[in-house]
Amino acid sequence: MRRCLGLPLLGLALLGALPARAAPLLARYEVRAAGLPVMQVDALLELDGPRYAVRTRIRTLGVAALFSTSDQVTFATGTWQGNVPRPSAYRVEGVWRGGPREVAMDWTPAGMPRLQALVPPEAGEREAVPDSLRQGTMDALSALALLTRTVAATGRCDAVAHVYDGRRRADYTARTEGPAPIPEGLGFQGQALRCGLEARLIAGRRADQDPEEAQRPQPATAWMADLGQGRPPLPVAVDLPSRWFGSVRARLLGVETVPPQRLAAALAEFGQQRR
Repeated sequence: MRRCLGLPLLGLALLGALPARAAPLLARYEVRAAGLPVMQVDALLELDGPRYAVRTRIRTLGVAALFSTSDQVTFATGTWQGNVPRPSAYRVEGVWRGGPREVAMDWTPAGMPRLQALVPPEAGEREAVPDSLRQGTMDALSALALLTRTVAATGRCDAVAHVYDGRRRADYTARTEGPAPIPEGLGFQGQALRCGLEARLIAGRRADQDPEEAQRPQPATAWMADLGQGRPPLPVAVDLPSRWFGSVRARLLGVETVPPQRLAAALAEFGQQRR
């Protein structure tokens, strides 16, 4: 998996079809590379009402954890303007590849992101992202919320998000590819809606990175399926090409609605209290 934009794109694929519901949803995914489990992705979404909150936790598993320990929580909040998210705060805390990782970013009423903390600091290792490219952007989790609303409103995956994460500025694009069978070996059968995703770096390239390589689009494919029980289509599988493993696949392990009496316990899994 390419490190530049692969993980946010994976999150976009996993969570893009989750519906806006009165009660929060907790979804769990396993990520495999070369047939081995390497990562667990948990997501807690509160998307109903005038405000939204999206939390994710990414942890390395198995052999991957032996070589590089990672346990990172990301949290985003904002308000809705129609079906468009207006982010207000974005936080990242935890350990990534054995080192501390922190991002604290808030948005002004005019839509300009302002960095409050960045660990590790850039120290000139990347090209600067000018104000003109940061204005009007959103964080990656708010982009998930945008795609959620788009799917709920149109029944299709088509959406574009301009994303800034404190280091890089990228464009995320989702497009509907049409109906397709659910991939074999997932524990689900039937038809799915296949969506193509793409991330393209606009600014924030590392100083030692080849410009052509940095701007090469990074694709992914997600399969959303109707799992019954009154649920709308959910992503049951996501494939990303990998430079080293051929393909990285995420698969849905389970999803549940979190009742009010269990929300505090669910938030505790993300190291947070109810806000």
